[in-house]
Amino acid sequence: MADTRRQLRSGTVVLGGVGLLAAALTACSSDPDKRCVDRDSYTLGKGYKVVSDKNCTSTKTSVNGGWYYGGKKEGGFVNGGSFTKSRKGSGGSGSHGGIDRGGFGSGHGKSGG
Repeated sequence: MADTRRQLRSGTVVLGGVGLLAAALTACSSDPDKRCVDRDSYTLGKGYKVVSDKNCTSTKTSVNGGWYYGGKKEGGFVNGGSFTKSRKGSGGSGSHGGIDRGGFGSGHGKSGG
């Protein structure tokens, strides 16, 4: 009986570790098109100037850095993206960016009164 418990615990640890590894890998690769740009550098036709990532991760820089998602990078500039991270795989449009199936707290199907 003790051997069975030990095996279950070790299996749980292995599965938990695999889950953490998968989450870490997904987090690292989820933004391949994320670039740090100077928000004050917009040029018509070129877009925003791409700067070092430290300008977006530190508050002690002289550049007004911000993360810019998507767009096309050309010659040190990026254009056609957004400062808002898109939610990939949302499955539709709407105020929540996904499918609203109703249910508790959804706001749909309320009767007036």
